[in-house]
Amino acid sequence: MAMPTPPEPAAPEPAAPELEPRIDPWARLRLTTRARIGLARVGDAMATTDVLEFQLAHAKARDAVHTKLDTAALKAALPPDCIEVRSAADGRETYLRRPDLGRQLHPESEALLRKGEYDAVFVIADGLSSSAVSINAVPMLNAALARLTDFRIAPVVIATQARVAIGDDIGERLGAKLCAILIGERPGLSVAESLGIYLTYDPKRGCRDSARNCISNIHTKGGLSYDAAADTLTWLMREALRRKLTGVDLKEEAALPGAAPQDILA
Repeated sequence: MAMPTPPEPAAPEPAAPELEPRIDPWARLRLTTRARIGLARVGDAMATTDVLEFQLAHAKARDAVHTKLDTAALKAALPPDCIEVRSAADGRETYLRRPDLGRQLHPESEALLRKGEYDAVFVIADGLSSSAVSINAVPMLNAALARLTDFRIAPVVIATQARVAIGDDIGERLGAKLCAILIGERPGLSVAESLGIYLTYDPKRGCRDSARNCISNIHTKGGLSYDAAADTLTWLMREALRRKLTGVDLKEEAALPGAAPQDILA
């Protein structure tokens, strides 16, 4: 009986072609900004990781707005003569709904402010981000004071439920020539702990926003550093006293390093 012929071995399958590594065209751009750009997609939806990161950022922003400022911890890090005041807003909900009340001192706080001979007063206000104040206010203040040893500085004032214009009332009652208010900025979805500084010469109730200089985006997550902000602030303060003004007529861009004298004097 003849033996069956064994089948011929199957030819090997051709190797799959090597795929080139996928290049993300957005990768380098993401290194230059905290904005959410070039987000990945899964089907017609965003990737789960990006969705969760967005929700976390939104939660941090809400917490920054609604969390009460820890004034006890803040006072412990400040000179013992600091003064704590509050606005006419009786709570956070009122503060958010009635910005006008956040610009006014509570009647009980008015008596705490006594007039003196001061070149400047620093006000630390919770604003719209208590997180920004808790993290950045004290180191920012220390950096500025180290550059103003020749200034007559009023006791530091802590203001709660406060808007920028509350500094006008405080500065006027203390008799300060300048008011610099360090305040928590409106939180975004990139950074919830950004601090702003508003400087006003001859502060008084009813002062217009155009009469102030603003330094913003002060934080440790890629924002303006304390030293850079302090350099700009103290330059503006000295120029404000020399020229007796702040606001649109005092060009803060002239305070940047490398500005020539003829660029500084308007």
